Amino acid sequence: MSPKIPNLLTKTVMLALPAWIDEVVDRKRAYLNDEDKVALAVELSRHNIEMGSGGPFGAAVFDGNGLVVGVGVNRVVPQNCSVAHAEMMAFMCAQAALSVFRLNEIGPMTLATSAQPCCMCYGASFWAGIDTLLIGARSEDVMRLTEFDEGPLPADWIGELERRGIAVRRDLQRDAACEVLRRYGESGVAY
Repeated sequence: MSPKIPNLLTKTVMLALPAWIDEVVDRKRAYLNDEDKVALAVELSRHNIEMGSGGPFGAAVFDGNGLVVGVGVNRVVPQNCSVAHAEMMAFMCAQAALSVFRLNEIGPMTLATSAQPCCMCYGASFWAGIDTLLIGARSEDVMRLTEFDEGPLPADWIGELERRGIAVRRDLQRDAACEVLRRYGESGVAY
């Protein structure tokens, strides 16, 4: 059975974060260390599965003062959009808030993620304009604890980011991030 194709092309695409985001994110707080930044991303991922609003991934973009300029959670299934990953949502929200497509045009930017970016989000990190990437769980954790396929990355993916001026720190809050992934994987739900 083929899907019904509309007569007109869609001219507007809208993606939305869940309503609970403002309850979890303190926009006035300065997240001054890397552990705290990733802890926020992990908290977003945890909240996302607890509220049933998407998959077990969270991300946040921080400016040079440690202030949140954009956040994201996985919204692929609820939004019927394969690019609605946490990192992509965080990039889009930060870009809209700052009215720039290359975030670090206005100063240093950090992306904190609950888990290592998949191949799509990895590629987007080059062009979104971040200077630092902070990672909780590793890709192998994601694939071991859930059914997600993170896709292919270059063998020296960290080196590729660093050659492009993006510093990488990983394994921050890894145990907490893995616990969210484990809970999601064991739940049997698919967001």
